[in-house]
This record gives sequence, C-alpha cells and structure tokens, in this order.
Amino acid sequence: MTDITTTWIVDRGVGDWSISGGALASGDDLATAVLISLFTDRRADDDDTLPDASDDRRGWWGDLDQDVPIGSRLWLLDRSRLSEDVANTAKGYVAEALQWMLDDQVAAGIAIATAIASRSQLNILVTITRHDGSVVPLKYSWAWSQV
Repeated sequence: MTDITTTWIVDRGVGDWSISGGALASGDDLATAVLISLFTDRRADDDDTLPDASDDRRGWWGDLDQDVPIGSRLWLLDRSRLSEDVANTAKGYVAEALQWMLDDQVAAGIAIATAIASRSQLNILVTITRHDGSVVPLKYSWAWSQV
C-alpha cells in the first residue's frame, strides 16, 4: 500500500494532498515522506530561542514520549533575516529531520545543500540515494519574508 501523495504548493508555502480522477492520489512515497519531515513543525528543544518570544514550542502531540519526533525545526527560522548562518542552520535542521530515513534504512544516503537564491528565497536541495543506487533529487524553495 502506498501513501497519499502530498504536493508542495510553492506560491502558498503549504503542502496539500493531490487528487487524481476524483480520488486521493497515491504514490511518490519518498517525496511525501521528505515533505512531511521538513514542513511539519517539530517541537522546539528546551534551549531553542522561539521566533515570537512566546512559550509555544509547537510540535505534534503524537510525539509525546516518542524517541524520534516528526517534522523539523525549520519553523524556528521564520523571523530570521536570511543570511549564510541561517542557511547553514536550515541545513542542520533538514539533516536532523531526515535522519530517521537513514536510521530506518529507507535511504542509503542523503545529501543536503542550501543556497540563498535571492534576498527573499532560500533553496533546499535534498538528494536521496536509495539502496539500489538510484538517486532522487528533491528541491524546495522557501520564500523569505524577513529581508
């Protein structure tokens, strides 16, 4: 059985389920898993500085008492000015969010690159190597509002 296909909608900055023939589409399990891993809000660590100075550490309630939380801490960068330091931090958050794929042997290898494409756009390139040697490149563009 395959997962419901989730597609990234660039202009809105959200993921949504895909429809095919009037029903939910399925397939692209690897791309869907990466999308959920990157753009679901992982709970902030106790020592993280929250972007809105609140006490909302976000995260999914289903992660309570779990060894491996779902999602990433990319949301912590929402109010940061786009800089090389922020791009490097984003790269670390992406690696953290996708580590489960290596631990669970979903992927043989994962390469991550971040690049500032403009004053208001960060590109994230994730290249996943499967155990059969095939390579799956996935690119995400993140529009930056703090310029």
